[in-house]
Amino acid sequence: MPEGLLGELLDEAALAPSVGLSEPWRFVDVNSPAIRAAINREFERANAEALKGYEGEQAQLYARLKLAGLECAPVHLAVFVDRETSKGSGLGRRSMPETLEYSVVGAIHTLWLAARVHGVGLGWVSIFDPSRVTEVLDVPLSWGFVAYLCLGFPEEDSITPELERSGWEKRADRCSILRR
Repeated sequence: MPEGLLGELLDEAALAPSVGLSEPWRFVDVNSPAIRAAINREFERANAEALKGYEGEQAQLYARLKLAGLECAPVHLAVFVDRETSKGSGLGRRSMPETLEYSVVGAIHTLWLAARVHGVGLGWVSIFDPSRVTEVLDVPLSWGFVAYLCLGFPEEDSITPELERSGWEKRADRCSILRR
């Protein structure tokens, strides 16, 4: 990834809206080969466990899916929510504390869009035990794991999600809306 681009992308992610202007996102840039190897082992363990939940053709398809770019992505980011942040003084989250996590997801989405503008792909790896990732990364206990992201320039550029191209699932034609 070009020098300075990750910093620029994270600056853009920080422009995301957050409940009460709490900005509860905490990004961890995972560079250590030893930590990356531990994360990959955790993914492999969790992925093998997830495979047990499928049978027949679906299990065969699952086993062929590319579910992580852990070994080839130049940038790994772990993203956490700081549930004890004092920023924002609790505004908007006293009755709905989960809005802190939603704010982090908004920052991830903003990062994702900013990355695409620069031709950078972003993969969200979710096949982990969050407590194990938190332990491996040795972050504060008040931080909750939200996402593990792999960033880099994609091997091929397509607007069709890889899971759709592989036959796992099809994107809906449109958003459903319930009218009252």
